Amino acid sequence: MKKILIVEDNAAVRENLEEILELSEYDVTTAENGKRGVELAKRVKPDLIICDIMMPDLDGYGVLRILSKKPETASIPFIFLTAKAEKSDMRKGMNLGADDYITKPFEEDDLLQAIETRLKKSEFVKKKTEPSLEGLNSFINEAKGLAEFNELSENRKEKTFSKKEVIYSEGDFANYLYFIISGKVKSVKLDELGKELVIDIHQAGEFIGYMTLLEDDEYNESAIAMEDVSLAIIPKQDFRTLITKNRDVALRFIKMLSGSVKDKEARLLQLAYTPVRERTADVLLKLIEKEVEAGNTSNKLKVSREDLANMVGTAKESLIRVLSDFKKSDLIKSEGTEIQVIDLEELRRIVQGF
Repeated sequence: MKKILIVEDNAAVRENLEEILELSEYDVTTAENGKRGVELAKRVKPDLIICDIMMPDLDGYGVLRILSKKPETASIPFIFLTAKAEKSDMRKGMNLGADDYITKPFEEDDLLQAIETRLKKSEFVKKKTEPSLEGLNSFINEAKGLAEFNELSENRKEKTFSKKEVIYSEGDFANYLYFIISGKVKSVKLDELGKELVIDIHQAGEFIGYMTLLEDDEYNESAIAMEDVSLAIIPKQDFRTLITKNRDVALRFIKMLSGSVKDKEARLLQLAYTPVRERTADVLLKLIEKEVEAGNTSNKLKVSREDLANMVGTAKESLIRVLSDFKKSDLIKSEGTEIQVIDLEELRRIVQGF
C-alpha cells in the first residue's frame, strides 16, 4: 500500500483529502502545519507528499526547499495544493522541484489521476534497467513517454569490444553514454608510476560514462573490456535531452552518481586504513553482491589475479598469499581465474576486523 503524506493547515480540507485517499486504498498520514510535515516526511518516508502552500510559520515552499536538500526525501514526488493559481506562483513551485500543482477547489478524479501519474513516475526512477538492448530501449522509450518528447534517436548503435580492448581512455573527451548489453567492463586509473588501479567492475545492465557526461568534461578514468563485451552507444545529445527534459530520469542518474561517489569515498578510506586481508575479503564480498544482482547465485567469480590485486590496492604477490590463506581456511575455492566463495559469513567477520 502506497504511503501519502498530507500537509494542510485547514482541518476540513485535510480531513476531506484523508477520506478520499483512504477510500482509494492509500496509507495516509496527515500534518497540520509545515514544520510537522517536514518531521513526518523524514520519519515516515512517504511515497508521495501533497502540501498546501499558504501555511503559517513554514509555508509549502519552505517545506519543499527543506526536503529537497535531504538525500532521503529529495526524490519523493511532491504535489502542491493551493487556492492560488497565478503563473508566477506555479513557476516558483516548479523551480523548487515540485512535480505537480493542483488548485482548490479540485475534482476528486483530477486529484487521484495526478497522484497515480506521479507514483508511476517514481516507480520508473527506482526501477532497475534490464541487462539487454530491449531493457535499454524500454528505459529510454518510457522516459520519452513520461516527458512527452519524441526527438531521441530510435536506432541506437551496438558495438562489440574484445577482451582487454579499451572502450574509452582517461583524458578522452566524452561524447557517448554506454550501456552494457553483455560482458564485463572495468574502470581503471593509472597512478604516477603507471600502476593500474581498478576503480570498479561493471556488469550487464549498467551504464558507464555518465559521470563525465554530467560534468561535460574529459574522462578521468579508462574503461576496458574484461571479456568480450557488447555495448549500446547513446550519443551525448540524446543523453542530455533525457536529463534536461525529464526530472525523473535526471533523478535516476543522480542516484546512480551519488552511489558511485559514496562507494569511491569508502574505498579510498579503506585503502588508507584497512589491512590487505580485510580489503581482500571486502572486495570479494562486493563482487559477489554484483553477481547476485546480475542473477548469478553460485558465489563464483571470474577475475584475474592482477585485476583483483588492483581492486584491493596491493601487489599481486600479496593478494595471492591472502587468497592462499583463505583457501587453506576453506573460505574460498579457486581454479584458474575462477574463485568460488564458500563462507560468506566468515569473510564478513574478517571485514569487521574479527
